[in-house]
Formats: sequence, structure tokens, C-alpha cells
Amino acid sequence: MAKLTYREALNRAMCEEMEKDPNVFVMGEEVGHYQGAYKVTQGMLDKFGDQRVIDTPISENGFAGIGVGAAMVGLRPIIEFMTWNFSLVAIDQIVNAAAKMLYMSGGQFSVPIVFRGAGGAGGRVAAQHSQAFESWYAHIPGLKVVAPATPKDALGLLKTSIRDNNPVIFMESEVLYGYTGEVPDEEYSIPIGKGEIKKAGTDISIITWSRAYHFAIEAAEELEKEGISAEVVDLRTIRPMDEEIIYNSVRKTNRAIVVEEGWYHSGVGSHVAYLIQKNCFDYLDAPVERITQEDVPMPYAANLEKHSLPSVEKVKNKIKEMLS
Repeated sequence: MAKLTYREALNRAMCEEMEKDPNVFVMGEEVGHYQGAYKVTQGMLDKFGDQRVIDTPISENGFAGIGVGAAMVGLRPIIEFMTWNFSLVAIDQIVNAAAKMLYMSGGQFSVPIVFRGAGGAGGRVAAQHSQAFESWYAHIPGLKVVAPATPKDALGLLKTSIRDNNPVIFMESEVLYGYTGEVPDEEYSIPIGKGEIKKAGTDISIITWSRAYHFAIEAAEELEKEGISAEVVDLRTIRPMDEEIIYNSVRKTNRAIVVEEGWYHSGVGSHVAYLIQKNCFDYLDAPVERITQEDVPMPYAANLEKHSLPSVEKVKNKIKEMLS
């Protein structure tokens, strides 16, 4: 096992896939000469050259569209958005072209493309740069949505995403790039659509993904010292979603809380709560609860940003309330 940061794990995944398949290339703003806005593509220009690590102008709609076209004729583009907030400029290419092309062409054109970049709150970068977009893109048939929380999962899922013949929305938490974790030395991949029990428990199921996983796991570890056994389910993939891992956990613990970095209204947690009540109703000893970002644009001030987001304390307090 090696200790890698989240950004190093992503870099290794892309390099390994580019070494194996000459059809894989990376394109986006500052991915080459600047080594990546968040240094995820560091060293790749020297290794693969400027025909496969391509710097673009500030033109998300343009280079996303080029990527879709390249995928339609057999290449495997990795399109980096400096932040998912800037993907809104390219949303027509993602939603109306990439997601719908296979269906609208009667199966003649697949679009094996990965759109990836930083999402969620970035730490005092304010409202226009601090949004979790999982629910936006998971709403669209034809897209797969991946949101890993650890370096190991990020590496394994990015490799699988690059190999997938469908468009994949790969969401990386901006504040996790420097997070370090153990990653296997050997070649491996992780299936899209498979969650993981990161901590077993018996009293309540915490369903989560991406950055919110770290609030959940810390809360679960602290609650264990107080005699409360919380099970942490990391979905890892939002679409397709591993429903069985949710049901099996809730049928064991009889309580569930969903922790997410996105907003409350129409969030992914709403869908998870619906699935639980539909498929586990007779097992529930309490209503399904949710912890989300406050339903406001992200404040700039550090104290207000922290207050707006989920936290370890919010998770602990809500679980204690549910078990009281």
C-alpha cells in the first residue's frame, strides 16, 4: 500500500490509463503548462506531450463540445473543468449532446467521455464557486455520476470511468485534494454503482458520499465512544446508485440519516429517503433524517461558510435526537 493524496491518486489513474490506451487524452484550462489549476495533471504534459494534454482557452462550452465530438469518433477524452461551477457554461454540451447522443442516434454513437473537476465548497471562495452539483447531473438519463471520498476510491473509480463507454460526471471535492489515504500498489479498479460500508454499526445507518463522508465517519467514531454504533455507507456513485447496500444497512439498524454537501431542496438525499421509505418502511423505527448545506448561497465569510455546511457536531446531535 502507498500513501497518496487525493490529487496524486487521480493523477496516477489518468497516467495509467493514458499509458495503456493511446485514445485517452486530457483537455481543459491550465491542464498542461501550468500543471493543472489544482495540480491534478502535474507532470502529464512532459510525459504525454501537448497532443494528449491539451491546454484550452477559457471556453468550457467549446472544449466540452470538442470532447463530445472526439468521443463520438472513438477517442476517450477526459475533460477537466477548473471547477464544476464553470460547467454551467457547458451544460448544453453535457446534457443535450453527451447524455442524449446514444439514445437519439439509435445506438449508433456512444460517448465515452469523462467530465471531471473540483466541486463543493472550496474554502472561502463564495457563492459562485461553492456548489455541490450531484443532484443536477444525476437527474439526467444517460449520465453516470461518481463522487468518491477517498484517494483509493478516487483512483479506482476514475480508471473505471475512463474505460466506460458512457459519459461520466466525475466530481472531486476541492478541499479533499490534499487528503492522504492508503492506495494499493497493484493495478485495480472499482465498479461504478457499488457503494461500500466504511464502518459497520447496529444503531443507525449514515448514508453519504464525497466530502460529507468525512463528517459522517468522524461523527460515527466519536459516537462510538459514547456507546452509539453508527454504520457509515459511502455510496461513492450517485447514478447508478447502489440501492441494495442502503436497504441491507437500514434493515439491520432500523434508522437512517443522509448526510450531503448539497442543498436541502430536491437534493440526492430526498431520493435516498424516498427509496428507504418505499423499500424499508416496515423496518424503520424513526423517520429518515437529512443533514445538508443550509438552503442559501454559500457565504464568503469563513464563520458563516462553516455554519452553512454539514459538520460533525450537526451529525452527532441529529443522531442523538433520533435515538432519544
